[in-house]
Amino acid sequence: MTIHSAIQSNVTKTYAIMAFFVAFVILVSYVLGVSLGYGNSFMWLAVVFSVISSFVSYYWGDSLILAMSGARPADRKRDFDFYTVTENLAIAGGIPKPRLYVIEDTAMNAFATGRNPEHAVVVATTGILTQLERRELEGVIAHELSHIKNFDTRLMAVVAVLVGTVAFLADMFMRSLWWGGHRDRDNDRGLGGILLLVGIVLALVSPIIASLIKLAASRNREYLADAWGAKLTRYPEGLARALEKLGRDKEVLEAATNATAHLYITNPFKGKNFGAWFANAFNTHPPLEDRIKRLRAM
Repeated sequence: MTIHSAIQSNVTKTYAIMAFFVAFVILVSYVLGVSLGYGNSFMWLAVVFSVISSFVSYYWGDSLILAMSGARPADRKRDFDFYTVTENLAIAGGIPKPRLYVIEDTAMNAFATGRNPEHAVVVATTGILTQLERRELEGVIAHELSHIKNFDTRLMAVVAVLVGTVAFLADMFMRSLWWGGHRDRDNDRGLGGILLLVGIVLALVSPIIASLIKLAASRNREYLADAWGAKLTRYPEGLARALEKLGRDKEVLEAATNATAHLYITNPFKGKNFGAWFANAFNTHPPLEDRIKRLRAM
């Protein structure tokens, strides 16, 4: 897959996912609303909420993700290598220098976000900035700049917010169920009872279905980002060594959530909780060992 075809593919996927998301919310919210006895009112509330979420995720998804991560703006003097490496690689890659942010955490990780190269952000933890050599850091930053150039960041920012929205709607249904809603209890044994059962099932599985949307961005995007990053630095071994160090790091990144875990260059949970198992079950990232092997074969 070429850079241009990857860009077009990700642009198409972004709009397709947003459209599918709205349709999915309409279907699920209708069943949930009827099962609770709210009729169409719950559906229209969910539709309005989903449309607003889609709009917000497209234009302000990066700001929301930064707020969730607790990142601070990078300082040129304090984060000199981060700043200069990104400047040099952005010039070499023919894209604007993204805004830079730092998460104060000794866990090693990084990600990029933003709807296009003109509004992009690269975020790195203090752990990765202090523990990687400059050539290794170049490999990581080049990988993240590839996601920006390919519009992977737009796709992932939208997905992060929309997955969180579906989880919120499911939680709202379960809370309404707990407080009883407006159901006719005499009808619970008939069609209303069936719809209620269907509603409960949908509320439980809809966050999982929403997470499966992440798989629309196939694992090939990571291989492509690795390959383009290696081409940009002309030193594949730098990224390969960085990935090895990331693989050995077992510290959990406290700022990561289930909604943002897929953005990071490696799984931020490190297999330490249920969220990590869940992320691995629906992981869009190929195994580190395979990525390292491919880099060293270049």
